[in-house]
Amino acid sequence: MSDNHAFSRGFFRDRDLDYQTRVILGRAPYGGSEVGEVLATIDRVGGRVDWRREWTSTARRARVSADSQRSRGELRGAGRAYLRAATYWACVVDDYAEGDDDGLLDAFLAHRACWDGFVDSFEGAHVRIHVPYEDMTLPGYLLRPDATGAPRPTLVLTNGSDAAISALWSSGAAGALARGWNAFMYDGPGQQSMLFQRGVPFRSDWEAVLTPVVDTLVARPDVDGERLMAYGLSQAGYWVPRALAYEHRFVAAVADPGVVDVSTRWMQALGHSMRGLLEGGERKAFNRDMRVATLLPGLRRTLTYRSRPYGSRNDWFDLFSAVRSYSLDEETIARIETPVMVTNPEGEQFWPGQPEQLAKLLGERAELVDFTAAEGANLHCQPLGRQLTDERMFSWLNAQLESR
Repeated sequence: MSDNHAFSRGFFRDRDLDYQTRVILGRAPYGGSEVGEVLATIDRVGGRVDWRREWTSTARRARVSADSQRSRGELRGAGRAYLRAATYWACVVDDYAEGDDDGLLDAFLAHRACWDGFVDSFEGAHVRIHVPYEDMTLPGYLLRPDATGAPRPTLVLTNGSDAAISALWSSGAAGALARGWNAFMYDGPGQQSMLFQRGVPFRSDWEAVLTPVVDTLVARPDVDGERLMAYGLSQAGYWVPRALAYEHRFVAAVADPGVVDVSTRWMQALGHSMRGLLEGGERKAFNRDMRVATLLPGLRRTLTYRSRPYGSRNDWFDLFSAVRSYSLDEETIARIETPVMVTNPEGEQFWPGQPEQLAKLLGERAELVDFTAAEGANLHCQPLGRQLTDERMFSWLNAQLESR
């Protein structure tokens, strides 16, 4: 029997650190990390207390290399180093989910500066786009295979709840460019720059976000408005299907994974009596019991951070009520006309069973695609199976384009 169990047993006993390590390693095939850098960094991590410090050190080292190469005019090498540095700074930003916010904005700005350095290394092929949204704009990036400005099929990528925009490079964007497509990514309400710099919270009706994105893209000569595809990562496995119920200009879409009810992760943390208070509208009693529960500092910090994107930090009843609105009912799903590929990773730990549920509700409009541990592609968003995900996703998307 083999003594090698790194994949099945994990890199850390802490399940969150283990999963995050898999995510970072999964960026490597597309240049978002270097396997040696990742393994050397986690080798210095004895537990969560070391995580932020060691990834800061690795991120700074990658940034120094990037700046040095750029100063010598080696833009492509600099770009690769900037991308890795952006990934590593994102690890630092993520760690603030478990503590206070001191230093969060500085870490985010360091991350975004490295991402911008990567974007600029393509000498005009990648461009920044500001999407009109209500009384402001959403920051977006149109990544193009070259700077010719030729109209191309475009994959519109929507991120999850707290992932960095650089995560989308190895989760669809690089694959789109390799196939001669454009890739468009953006920060929506409650995501990264919109949250950290502007304080704009999430919203459940994502069609109010995705429709302005589409309006902006179809007006551009370098985007083929008849060949738009949508991709939603993690919590966007809810947002994208929700938007598709009202935005019908996409040829096809991918929900990775499919999510029907975001709130199940939150509701499972409540006991039966607490759920009863919430469902019964007992605000005072619910808030009283939550105040008692959150006397535990770790739980209080985590919930306070997690609540911020929802814009309900001062009232637990309002927070949980808001999260419960992030769900797809049968009437909404019935409005979806777009074919949807739904990824279904074995061992989905955040929304187990929901990919199958969404596919069943969509019926013939859905293609449920399994990913397994045997092929190294299990867990949420199959972090160590991103090339395999691209192979299946783009094969299916191309088939939808051809049938169109």
